[in-house]
Amino acid sequence: MNTPITVVPGQDQRMPVAVGAGLTNRGMVRERNEDSILTDPTGALWAVADGMGGYGNGDVASEIVIDCLAQIPDGVDPGPALVARLQEANGLVLQRQRSPGMGRMGATVVAVLISGAVAHVAWVGDSRAYLLRGGRLRPLTRDHSVVQEMIDRGELSPAEAERHPESHVITRAVGGGAELDVDLISVPLAIGDRLLLCSDGLTRCVYEQTVEALLRDAASPEDACQKLVREALDSGAPDNVSTIAVHIREG
Repeated sequence: MNTPITVVPGQDQRMPVAVGAGLTNRGMVRERNEDSILTDPTGALWAVADGMGGYGNGDVASEIVIDCLAQIPDGVDPGPALVARLQEANGLVLQRQRSPGMGRMGATVVAVLISGAVAHVAWVGDSRAYLLRGGRLRPLTRDHSVVQEMIDRGELSPAEAERHPESHVITRAVGGGAELDVDLISVPLAIGDRLLLCSDGLTRCVYEQTVEALLRDAASPEDACQKLVREALDSGAPDNVSTIAVHIREG
């Protein structure tokens, strides 16, 4: 397990500050871990990229995504910067696909850039972001997947979607095509909020009610990540599992 930890220094002690940690594990079935995670030493930038193992070289794609996000400079407009870096990563993954012996590859991603007590969330695919506020968990992202589209059309219930044979099929990915459509939202943060970023290796084998309870009861971001990953492993973890937990605290 890899446990990078980041503390955000607050220049204005009246502003909320973020304290976070990340953890990634190859799971109980996969031979290697194709997920990559990012925790920024300045504390502003967090990301989980999930390499698409079915394509091969998913670890290469996820590393390209994280490398591009890590180059976001200070003082930029957060939303456009996230979108631009993910689109750059898309071009680099497509270019890498044309290298000898590489072939098709791709990654899903969720990234958060915190600026001025606002979380700017960008995502592609089915890697997710959640907000825990007042002890209640709510998703900030919406999967780009076949079953989510079926849910939106009223053809499936969320419970039925979990058992659907195409539940793993996504409709967007970095490296999936020449054009990349990135979804973006902005969420004001308050003291006491907790953010969770994760790959689908967590959400496919741990119910959201359990995620809510573990995130709510965790003593620290490190504790949250360790408990969430352990829950996934205890449930069989057929895929790689990655989590990032961020606590918003008083400066």
